[in-house]
Amino acid sequence: MRAQQGLKHDSSSVRLRAALAVGTTPDPRYVDLLIERCAVEPDFSVREMLTWALTRHPCALTVAKLVDELRSAGAQARSQALHTLSKIGDRRAWPAITRALLTDADDEVARSAWRAAVVLVPEGEAAELASVLATQLGRGNRETQLSLSRALIALGEVIMPALQAAMADLDPRVRAHANATQQLSQDPDAGFALAIEEAKRVVALGTTGESG
Repeated sequence: MRAQQGLKHDSSSVRLRAALAVGTTPDPRYVDLLIERCAVEPDFSVREMLTWALTRHPCALTVAKLVDELRSAGAQARSQALHTLSKIGDRRAWPAITRALLTDADDEVARSAWRAAVVLVPEGEAAELASVLATQLGRGNRETQLSLSRALIALGEVIMPALQAAMADLDPRVRAHANATQQLSQDPDAGFALAIEEAKRVVALGTTGESG
């Protein structure tokens, strides 16, 4: 099949066109191959097109298979499956967004899990999700921290108890991230880098005051 050959071609532009073609004319025969390619595709643009192609197929053909991918040993397979589930938005996938994924050691997997969780969380479970997400405050580089802040803020007011608790955490990185998240929630246009630096300064001053 031409599409099958195209999706495995050495050229990323050929793979991109093949994924576009499959998405433009969805065919159930290609679902398994699209998911398989998501796990190994090195090019970001092609991965995005693979995800788009999967969203063009019926949920009944894709969701269960993507959920199976969440148990894969490969980080990219887990991350891309989570990303695709967030784009599909079928809440039947919610039970598969486990604490283990939300706290995955791989930052890309965790970030994808945070985004998927915010999209898929059922009504009434957002506060519990916020509590789990708050355990990740202070984690990773600035990009990872911004992803977590955005996920928390998207949950709305239910995050405040968990955020307030994190502001009193013994770890200064956790306190700084929690403070920056609160600032960002109050002023979405504020630069996250500035919010982080300001939060660190406040935390440092507080620590100095305590020791004095």
